[in-house]
Amino acid sequence: MVSPHRRRPARFMDRDAGDYALGARAPHGFRFAEDTVQLPTHSGTHLDALCHVWEGDALYNGHPASGVRSTRGADRCGAEALRPVVTRGVLVDMQEHLGRPLEAGEAVTAQLLRLCLDERGVHLEPGDAVLIRTGWWERGLSAEVYHRAEPGIDLAAAWFLAEQDVSLVGADNYAIEQQPSAPGTSFPVHLCLLHKFGVPMLENLDLSRLAEALRQRGRSVFALVVAPLPLQGSTAAPVCPVAVL
Repeated sequence: MVSPHRRRPARFMDRDAGDYALGARAPHGFRFAEDTVQLPTHSGTHLDALCHVWEGDALYNGHPASGVRSTRGADRCGAEALRPVVTRGVLVDMQEHLGRPLEAGEAVTAQLLRLCLDERGVHLEPGDAVLIRTGWWERGLSAEVYHRAEPGIDLAAAWFLAEQDVSLVGADNYAIEQQPSAPGTSFPVHLCLLHKFGVPMLENLDLSRLAEALRQRGRSVFALVVAPLPLQGSTAAPVCPVAVL
């Protein structure tokens, strides 16, 4: 899923069967195919790096924002600084808790998070990866509608998660946080988690099959493996998370 202001992924075949049909050499019968893929790092399922957002003149941990340049990417806090994560995952299934998918712009508050966790008997521990299911991805919306607004956590919920010392926060939507933002703010959850606390954000997850598998087992926790591509200076890294039940 790609937001309208970003370029779409593209594939270019560097060598394919057509080259041989046109007479390309095939020594001893050996033939091969190769391709090149271009994609915005914030398309599909990806992990936001800590250089992605900031306010004022400094990135997370006081690094100068002037080090983020179009010619070379980010000098500090880029995707190369993201480390592979193997930890306990916690699914906060708001769709199941409320008995319905959440609506566009609907907030997942700190109180709702606590209620859902208490209902499942889960106590967050330092290092946990918290994944929040809103049902937004599962609606099968067009890219325009999907990115126009979304349900997600509000600022108080982000502070609650950060104070539990979680390792990352993810959701089944494009920004994790409630959109549009509250009046007088712009992406406050991003600023809280990435900029203030240094908590990477895992976006555009399809959590439907994980939710069903956990429901059948009567569980909300699992082992999670997230290995981002260490793209030097990039503001995000594509990932293919693996849940082990």
